[in-house]
Amino acid sequence: MSSKDSYELKKKLKEKGLKLTTQRRTILEILEKHEGEHLTAEEIYELVKVDCPEIGLATVYRTVQLLLELDLIEKLNLDDGFVRYEIGKNDNEHHHHHLICNTCGKVYEVEDDLLDNLEDEIEKTFKFKVTDHKVKFYGVCEKCTNDN
Repeated sequence: MSSKDSYELKKKLKEKGLKLTTQRRTILEILEKHEGEHLTAEEIYELVKVDCPEIGLATVYRTVQLLLELDLIEKLNLDDGFVRYEIGKNDNEHHHHHLICNTCGKVYEVEDDLLDNLEDEIEKTFKFKVTDHKVKFYGVCEKCTNDN
């Protein structure tokens, strides 16, 4: 975990009167190491057990919920029947977009915000200040297209 992330976690936990436990730190480290993989709570649990074999699945669920409340991670619904999590982005930035392959299920991230012009137009036309958006594109990835 970067010292900045560790400091931010410590600060936010202290504000809530909570401690930085090994389990909390380890779960956040796992999400950082696997950035872009969109892990489920069960996948996080399997990865955390390597360093913290005594941890229980319920602890992972409680910690994930706490990290969500502290705005350190984000919850994703990629329409695959699972709730997934990833490290949160800077509060001043929009979320990135996701490309989801209908054939193999692979999820690609698009870091560029392709909707800046549309947001500007919405703000001008409707006098509506866009603070965020979530976009998922569905289709077939290059590998699956070439396999057919």
